[in-house]
Amino acid sequence: MEDLKNREDIILLVNTFYTKVRAHQELGPFFNEHIKIDWDTHLPTMYDFWETNLFFVSKYKGNPVKTHQEVDQQSTIEQKHFGFWLQLWFNTIDELFKGEKAELLKSRARNMSHMLFMRIFNARQN
Repeated sequence: MEDLKNREDIILLVNTFYTKVRAHQELGPFFNEHIKIDWDTHLPTMYDFWETNLFFVSKYKGNPVKTHQEVDQQSTIEQKHFGFWLQLWFNTIDELFKGEKAELLKSRARNMSHMLFMRIFNARQN
């Protein structure tokens, strides 16, 4: 097993991960019903996000905080959802890759999930 090296590795990771997310009992409804994501648009956006995050290329153009706050209009996103998300993310990375960049992606996802939930929670107070 090798470490992530390029965009192709990111594509494999993201595609494998979102296949699991869409089938997950708790997460699937957010991504399949409530959000009504156009997967042909969403997946390349996620490729860009993680490629930018890991390899410091400037591809991602977006605001994940705003996007997640908009999804949470009914205050339906709970901390447990981020836990499920992280568990699937970590498991997918561990199935496919091993190394410094793989561990870095886990760390960044952990930090991002905490920050996103806190920003969602704080936005509910306004």
